[in-house]
Amino acid sequence: MKQTSEPARPSPQPISHATTTGMTGGGFYNTNSAPQWSAIETVLPLIDEAAATLPIDGAGPIGLADYGCSEGRNSIAVMKHALPALLTRTPRPVQTIHSDLPTNDFSDLFQSLRPDGTTIFGSDRVFSSAIGGSMFDQLCPPESLHLATTFNAIGFLSCRPVDRLPGYILPNGPSAVRANGYVADEDRDTFSELAKHDVARFLRVRSRELVKGGKLLMEVFGSKGAARTSDGLYDLLNDAVLDFVEAGEISREVYDRYYQPVYMRDLDELTGPVFNEAYGAAGLFTLDRAMDYEIAVPFVEQFKVDGDLERYARDYVNFFRAFTEAVLRAALPADVGREDLLNRIYARAEDLLKADTGLYPFRYAAVAMLLTRKE
Repeated sequence: MKQTSEPARPSPQPISHATTTGMTGGGFYNTNSAPQWSAIETVLPLIDEAAATLPIDGAGPIGLADYGCSEGRNSIAVMKHALPALLTRTPRPVQTIHSDLPTNDFSDLFQSLRPDGTTIFGSDRVFSSAIGGSMFDQLCPPESLHLATTFNAIGFLSCRPVDRLPGYILPNGPSAVRANGYVADEDRDTFSELAKHDVARFLRVRSRELVKGGKLLMEVFGSKGAARTSDGLYDLLNDAVLDFVEAGEISREVYDRYYQPVYMRDLDELTGPVFNEAYGAAGLFTLDRAMDYEIAVPFVEQFKVDGDLERYARDYVNFFRAFTEAVLRAALPADVGREDLLNRIYARAEDLLKADTGLYPFRYAAVAMLLTRKE
């Protein structure tokens, strides 16, 4: 195995109610998150609906918070969309809050919020801040928020409910096209239940932060009929990792314990905890809107037009590297060769995709709901 002269990176301290240290930083996530923005664009009308009906009576700032902001490009774009309508409704100041894990790379976010020393939002009534913490914990004072949003972050589970997932690297299992692994029904059920409990916990802590009548918009990658956002890309990552298992560079023990703590919900799994008393969040919110949908993936559509295989493989792999790398790094032995091995795994994924794109077709499905905090 090729060794590098770089020292091994120290492992970040575990964070309560988190299973990743965050997205890949240094501008990488911002550069490779266009599909996520396409999914967000579909639900912007729900942002418009929320901004037009938020309770604005009283004094003090109007609070807008986004949970899972990563490097900030999409989070800032959502705030820029919501603010104009809100600012015309009230003379009150507005505070935007961008939150992610303490281990998140906030550098690009901070630079983007005040690029020339003034707010990116174009109004001296808008003030911005960032909070490091798990979205499954209360992060803002009681009744301080009027609108809370989260895009995709709820897809990352609050804990690892099983120690091993030996047949595949994702709880939902492989695609029907590739069928390159398995997940036991018992394990699948365990993850489905945790995903619902996570939604309920998120609802409970947001209900404390939101004013009565405040709005909560939740959107996350998931499944809609035959379309699952996990299909294709996790097949590709799984195949790449297995190549290194077969070559003896990754032990079977490491592979059996490694999985991405991500779950692809369908719409019922997202909305169920709003009503089902078994999860401890029923009665906190009314459900205004719920939807599942599929978006066109920019790099897939571009490949259909230009057939540029090199660009397609690079963009496809960089897209999922941005949100899988931290977990994969933590699963590998912490030695001086880990960074080199990571790079070779994702390079192998590019080679596999270029060798047969038909094995890894990718579709992006999402589910979303708009809620109102009950009086």
